[in-house]
Amino acid sequence: MSPAPWAHWDLHPSVAIGLIGLAGLYVWLGGTTAPRRRGAAYGGSLLILLGTLNGPVHELSDHYLFSVHMVQHLVLTLVFPPLFLYGLPAVVVRRVARRAWVLRVGRVLVRPLVAALLFTGIMVFWHLPRFYDLTMRHHPVHILEHLMFMASAVIMWWPVLSPVPELPRTSYPGQMLYLFLLGIPMSIVGALITLAGEPLYRFYAAAPRVFGLTPLADQEIGGLIMWVPGGLIFWLAMTVVWFRWSAREDRGDVEREVPLEAYGLPPERRRSPA
Repeated sequence: MSPAPWAHWDLHPSVAIGLIGLAGLYVWLGGTTAPRRRGAAYGGSLLILLGTLNGPVHELSDHYLFSVHMVQHLVLTLVFPPLFLYGLPAVVVRRVARRAWVLRVGRVLVRPLVAALLFTGIMVFWHLPRFYDLTMRHHPVHILEHLMFMASAVIMWWPVLSPVPELPRTSYPGQMLYLFLLGIPMSIVGALITLAGEPLYRFYAAAPRVFGLTPLADQEIGGLIMWVPGGLIFWLAMTVVWFRWSAREDRGDVEREVPLEAYGLPPERRRSPA
């Protein structure tokens, strides 16, 4: 029996070029000097991109199922960026931001209100039926959409996971409020898609059927994926922030939200006295 047409694995040149570029920049800018756990996180984020933008996930999302496309979007915005940022050591960020204008622009973009509005606006825009169908029918536009999702998501996560004090994280209470508020627009969009009652996206209404899913059932599942797991990821992040806040309060260094190595402290001075 021949495999299903969506089950094969293709490596797309644009993805390969992007991954090689990100890996090469990481090495060139000094990422190999980072602690091993950060290098592993960065490498893991690139592997996630490899698996999400190629193979069965790509084939199903681009040709068959809206629901798998929603999984892909959540991975690109809520799974890849935290790992990517956690893997960035201070030395890499500082070499990118060493020009004054880059730092000035960065400080504006990573303000919580700006970052949240940028991410939310892009997410809502590309899920409007007219523009969603446009991305599905024109591959270059689809690539642009994914690049905008990933870039805005990295900026969105920055106030929570910044590796340098020059582009600071917001306070721990601010991080929790920020994450809570970020989940609301995504839940609203997911709910509207789930409860629409009719297919919203013409491309998927006309797509070949797989797994016995009708266009409406596929859309309802996709909306639920954005609505429920998407919201839960923000709640999980809030839980991590809460425990990180509590741990730093116990150690008496709650004012340092970024990793201690960003301050250039030697290893023996990175643990605050109890």
